Parts: sequence; C-alpha cells; structure tokens
Amino acid sequence: MNTSKRIPLSWAYDWLQQPKQQYIDGEWVNGGSGEQWTVSNPANKEALCEFTMADAEQVEYAASIANQRHESGVWSKVSRTQRADMLRQIARLIREHTEELAVLESLPNGKLFTESMADDIPTCADIFEYYAGWTDKFYGETSPVEDGFLNYTVKEPIGVCALIAPWNFPLYQTSLKVAAALAMGNTVIIKPSEYTPLTTIYLVELIDSQLDFPKGVINMLLTDGKMANQLTLSNNVHKISFTGSTGVGRKIVQNSGLSNLKAATLELGGKSPCIFFEDTPDLDGAIDRAFTVMFSHKGEKCSEPTRFLIHDSIYDQVLEKLIAKANAVKCGNPFDENVDQGPQCNEAQFNKILEYIEIGKGEAKLVAGGYADTEGDNANGYFIRPTIFSEVDQNARIAQEEIFGPVLCCTRFHTTEEAVQMANATAYGLAAGLYTGDVSRAHRVAEQIDAGMLFINRYGCYGLAAPFGGFRQSGWGKEMAIHSLSSYTKTKGVWVYYGDA
Repeated sequence: MNTSKRIPLSWAYDWLQQPKQQYIDGEWVNGGSGEQWTVSNPANKEALCEFTMADAEQVEYAASIANQRHESGVWSKVSRTQRADMLRQIARLIREHTEELAVLESLPNGKLFTESMADDIPTCADIFEYYAGWTDKFYGETSPVEDGFLNYTVKEPIGVCALIAPWNFPLYQTSLKVAAALAMGNTVIIKPSEYTPLTTIYLVELIDSQLDFPKGVINMLLTDGKMANQLTLSNNVHKISFTGSTGVGRKIVQNSGLSNLKAATLELGGKSPCIFFEDTPDLDGAIDRAFTVMFSHKGEKCSEPTRFLIHDSIYDQVLEKLIAKANAVKCGNPFDENVDQGPQCNEAQFNKILEYIEIGKGEAKLVAGGYADTEGDNANGYFIRPTIFSEVDQNARIAQEEIFGPVLCCTRFHTTEEAVQMANATAYGLAAGLYTGDVSRAHRVAEQIDAGMLFINRYGCYGLAAPFGGFRQSGWGKEMAIHSLSSYTKTKGVWVYYGDA
C-alpha cells in the first residue's frame, strides 16, 4: 500500500481513540441510549471507533435547545456581514484541514482517498464560501397592488432545521445543508449517518474549538435512523432536509403530517439514463466520461447513469469498450494510489448489491463482473467488481429499482421516440444524459425527458450556482444555488395602507 507522508493515517488513528460524543448547546455529552455503535472500515472490517447513541429524550432536548436559541435571535439577529464571516471561517477551517478530513471521509466510507482529497472536501469549503455570499442577497419583493396600498415580502429564517445526511457523501451533503441553513439565519441539528460520521464530528470539533458561534446554533446528534425519525416528529423542528432513500422520504412526509406540518426538502433515489445516439460526437470520450461517472465512488451515487440506452448501430461497439474498461478496474485499499475502486460502504449495502446481481443474472446477460472481489488483500472487505448487464429489458427489476452500487444496465434502442420512452420508464426522475451531434434533437429530447437535471454531451455537470434535485420519486425541492434558500426561509407578506382614512 502506498502511504505517502501527505496521507495522515497515523493522526487519524490517534484521533479515533478520543471519545466521540453528542454536541448539544455548545457542550459535548455522552449519548443517552446506553447503546453502542461501532464505526467500521469497509476495506477490512476493522473497528474504527465507538460512540453511545442518542436516545429519544436527548433528540427532543436538542430540538428544544435549538428552538430556544432560534427564538432568542442569537443567530438570526446578528448582522448579515457577521453571519457571512462565520461561514467563511468554516470554509477556512476545511481548507486548513483538507487532508485530515479526506482521510476521515474515506476510512469509514471506502471511497478512494484521491476522490475525497481532490473533489469532496475542497468542494465543502467552496459551499460555505458560496452561501456566505448569499446572506445579504436573498431579497424580498414589492407586489403590484392597488393605489393606496403597499405590499412587500420579508424573508425570515424558518427556524430549527434538522439536517439528515447520507453515508455516500458525508461531509459534502452535510455542508450543502448546514451552509444554506446558517446563511438564512436558522439554527441546525446535524444528524450524520451512523456509518460515516467522522468528518462531521471533526468539523464540529474544529468549529467548537476555534470559532465563536453562539451556543445552540449548531448541534449534532450521533444516532441511528430510529432516532432520526424522532427528529422528523418533533414539534420543535420546523424544517427537515434529508438525502437518502425514497422509502424514508415517504416516512418523513407522513411524520410531517403527524406533527407540525414541517417543511421538507427530500433528495431521494434515482435510476438515471444516459442515451448514446448514433451520431454521438467523440464516442470514445463519451464512453470514458459516462463510465467514470457511473463507477466512481463505487457506484454509490444517486445521480449516476445506471442505465445506458445505446442506439443499435453503435451498441456492440460501445458495449465492447465498456467491458474492457470494467475488466481493467482494480479494486482494493482506497489509500493505495494504484487502486481504481474501493469497497462498498457497509455490509448491508454489499449484500443488497450482490442480491441484485443475482436477480440480474436471471433477467439479462451478464458481460462483466458480477461477483465480490474478495480474494487476497481484499479478503476481509466489501469489494464488488464493476458489473455490466447487456440486453436489459426496461421492465426488469435491475432496470427499475435503485441498486446504488457498481451495476450498469445496457439496453438497445432504434428510434428517438423509443429512447425517450425508455428514459422515462421508471418511477424516478433525478437526472438524465444524452449524447448527440444534432443540436435540434438534443433540445427536443431534453424537453421530453422527465428529469430534474439534463446533461447534454457530458454526463455529470455540477456547480453550486446550478440547482440539484429531481422529479417524481426522486424528491422534493432543490439543493444548491438560490433555489435551495427558499426552503430555509418563510415568506411574510406585509400590507401598508397609506390612502385616505
């Protein structure tokens, strides 16, 4: 294994020996449940650290504290300049500790250290800087009303925001939620995934020790999904932002109705198509890009193109290149610079993917991968080979259900109409891509595809100034850009009468 000096693994293992606690009202406290949770390394199943999970009483206490601090105005009433400065200071902390955070991101998740180091963690700093710029730019409006009246709107913080982050992009997803919520003057309760809480814990430690945030503005709960469910029921919580499965998203909506009708932003599942038309420009480049986006981060991404819809005239050519690329991938330790793919995040996900692969073997033609890569140095890890199925019917389970792993479905089409029909033939609508040299067809197809994000001639284009989010069962609302800010505010309409009494 290549462990150059710039990878602070020894520091990380020293830090992991320190107690991991809840952070409520500016204090570090032990979890109240008495139930221990072990954070593990999916590359070898070693225990990294343990913490005692929060219980329902502690969850409600954190929500109550966050609500008290919100009502006191200790954050919402500070100047917008000061608020922006605090967000920029968080960005500075992330940049100063990029290497440590990258290690803590990869250790429990299994993603490559290079992925964490080059992309995930630096983007987190960018997120806080981006939203710092919005603190004084999210305007209200004046409304066109009758003479003698003035109506204007005021954007106010929505209140206590419970931010439930997933295990696939732990700090990135946390940052998207925290930065937007704080920028608009809210208090927050962060609930990282119990599988991958390390970067969130460390960042909160840095904020607590080096920045002067008012107590109770930022809170963090280390617990499981059951207690996260308690957050969604609390009347002291006014907004939920959740990234994860569609099934849990439905439960959050139900809980909102059972409690105080809290607002919800839901970034849920996907089964995104990528269409290769017969006139795909730079076919080799298109294949390289689409393959990379599909299989990077071991396929554990909601917006990845898990369905390649390929025109019949180029189908065999594209499939041959995909198979060669899949067979060349080296699975192994994510801190080894010679490795292309790390382990799946946890045992449950590992088993789920393997189950879907077995289902796929009965539904389509397996042409690459299809098994766990657990020989030699990988014997104790959750490694799965990049897997490709060919001749996949659009009604097959592997084409309809989110697998969330390195499993690609390839399907032929003959006409543009057929491609559009196939692209829309799932319950999801997160993202879609298409490659064509015909700009008119590109716009026509983009209009017809029912997805929240469309990528033309380069799958996977993301920027903080562009909205991220899907349609149908892929979620509610948007993250990133100005579009995310409305969900962290409430709009008050004010009428002024200045006519004759």
